[in-house]
Amino acid sequence: MDIKASDVKALRDMTGAGMLDCKKALAETNGDMDKAVDYLREKGISTAQKKAGRIAAEGLSNIYVSGNKATIIEVNAETDFVAKNAEFVKMVDTIGNAILNSDVSSLDDALNLNVDGGSVNDLIINTTATIGEKLSLRRIESISKNDDEVFGTYLHMGGKIASLVVVKGNDEAVAKDIAMQSAAMRPQYVCREEVPAEKTEHEREVLVEQAKTEGKKEEFIDKIIAGRLDKFYAEICLIEQSFVKDSDLTVKQYLDNNNSSVVKMIRFEVGEGMEKRCENFADEVMSQIK
Repeated sequence: MDIKASDVKALRDMTGAGMLDCKKALAETNGDMDKAVDYLREKGISTAQKKAGRIAAEGLSNIYVSGNKATIIEVNAETDFVAKNAEFVKMVDTIGNAILNSDVSSLDDALNLNVDGGSVNDLIINTTATIGEKLSLRRIESISKNDDEVFGTYLHMGGKIASLVVVKGNDEAVAKDIAMQSAAMRPQYVCREEVPAEKTEHEREVLVEQAKTEGKKEEFIDKIIAGRLDKFYAEICLIEQSFVKDSDLTVKQYLDNNNSSVVKMIRFEVGEGMEKRCENFADEVMSQIK
């Protein structure tokens, strides 16, 4: 099978493995990128999928709160220059507040909301025409809380990452800390009970093959896998992570110490999972004047 150099480089960027190892992994898996990542992990060449969720597109995420309701949105642009444009920021705020003050839950319904005498979709089209870049409303989510719960919000890098949590207990400082934890440490779930069974089983299979490759004795493998799964959960589950403000505590211990618990977590990272524009800036400028 002919392995493309671009695929080898992409796999290397994702795993940190050497070029030859990446080429072999792709050859062994018929070019399947996901299987190649697993192959490298199983062989002990790649320790983790550090860059599997590629961050690419530009734009802003933001959070809007009114009473017991909060809305989080992501709006994409082509370049970081536009993401800092005052007119783009104004458009994002207009869209966010319109969704917050409505009962819509889908993108299609959000795009049809009335703002400034037209629809949200009209606003995006008009702003696109003014700014000169493709703009799009990528995702939205609204949540409600009870009176004995508080919202925690945190924006990182001016809106590149937005984290929204609902915490049971009336300590806003605790909720803010948990939102900051979510933004900084990229948990995918609140607790291990939320992790899909198929995701856990896939990880277990990879870890078993990894242990066998390392030459671990069969009678010790189950115990080894249990320990490694605990580490896996400690990376992806919010309450099992080390607390960023005090590494001697887990997030759960911090919450317990403050008579609080996490009800809900939503984390948007701009461009998460999207393909990045790879054009050379000089080439792009030249293409505009030809």
